[in-house]
Amino acid sequence: MQRRNFIKTTGLVTAGVSMAGTLSAHQQQITNALPHWRGFNLLDYFSPARGSNSNGSTEEDFKWMADWGFNFVRIPMAYPRYIKFDSSKDITPDDVLNFDEKEVDNIQQLVDKANKQGLHVSLNLHRAPGFCVNAGFNEPYNLWQDEKAQEAFYAHWGMWAKRFASYSNKQISFDLVNEPCTREDMNDQFSRRGPIPGALYRKVAKTALETIRSHNPNHLVVADGNNVGADVIPEIFDLEIGQSCRGYYPHYVSHYRAPWVWENPDDAPMPVWPGQIDGKNFSRETIEEFYKPWIDAVKNGVGVHCGECGCWRETPHDVFLSWFGDVLSVLAENNIGFALWNFRGDFGLLDSGRKDIEYEDWHGHKLDRKLLELLQKY
Repeated sequence: MQRRNFIKTTGLVTAGVSMAGTLSAHQQQITNALPHWRGFNLLDYFSPARGSNSNGSTEEDFKWMADWGFNFVRIPMAYPRYIKFDSSKDITPDDVLNFDEKEVDNIQQLVDKANKQGLHVSLNLHRAPGFCVNAGFNEPYNLWQDEKAQEAFYAHWGMWAKRFASYSNKQISFDLVNEPCTREDMNDQFSRRGPIPGALYRKVAKTALETIRSHNPNHLVVADGNNVGADVIPEIFDLEIGQSCRGYYPHYVSHYRAPWVWENPDDAPMPVWPGQIDGKNFSRETIEEFYKPWIDAVKNGVGVHCGECGCWRETPHDVFLSWFGDVLSVLAENNIGFALWNFRGDFGLLDSGRKDIEYEDWHGHKLDRKLLELLQKY
């Protein structure tokens, strides 16, 4: 196992120790090979549709994050946003490697703006060639079945790794693919899905790691948990790859009435916390049980971070905060950082559109002060 080398080459123990003054004594007893990153997902390049980042992240956003004590942003990207193709037609394999240098430059400038405020940036392929956990864009092949899709996947990461070859691990890391899973029909959001076979996930992650490291041997790489981010990936424990879990358990709370989760949102049972939902009992203890495999991974030297967490706007605010406090405390007690989905928007700190809270005016935005104060505790 090469975890000692992982820690040495990434230089992350130093980064983790630098945060020790903000962590409890219990947290300091647990060493996580990834820093205690705390921050937000930014949706500037989340949608595959061009022109959809008119409400993009600003210099002020990054300054506010830093001023409030956060140190991390994750940028989930849809690859169609930074390639050239005829958007009036379905994309083809011939289009997928036609990189748009202007858009690539724009993404690099976004990274630079975040770095300027001392924020670490995680670049993530939310929609990779041949796979996205969300339907709604026709893919020309399947990342988990087709060799051509895998070759394109490696080429995309090679391009990004080369572009950021001179950037340090304090500035940037590479999150391979968002919430990997099998899906019966890539174009049906509600089709059957399941975990990626472990050996296949290892093959794809290992080759991507080698591709990225060919441009900078110290580049930091993270893999999202298997089965839509829920499951630890033991098949890559020996590789120099961190792992990213999710803060959406149980989905009854985090995704109440979310239309991409519930085919009929009226079927979603009303969430409570703690208590019984849909005939099942939930509490802080069930959250601890859910995260036990991730906590064990941290204790055994695997770097773990929670790359997404939070609650869609329909969940009652008091239920959200009660549940989220338990999630964040369990993560923090095990030195696992987090990134709220998102900063501004339906899950966010600003302009969430929740109807059951009193917002604070923040430079023309609507600030959820109670959520901010909860995040700052951890």
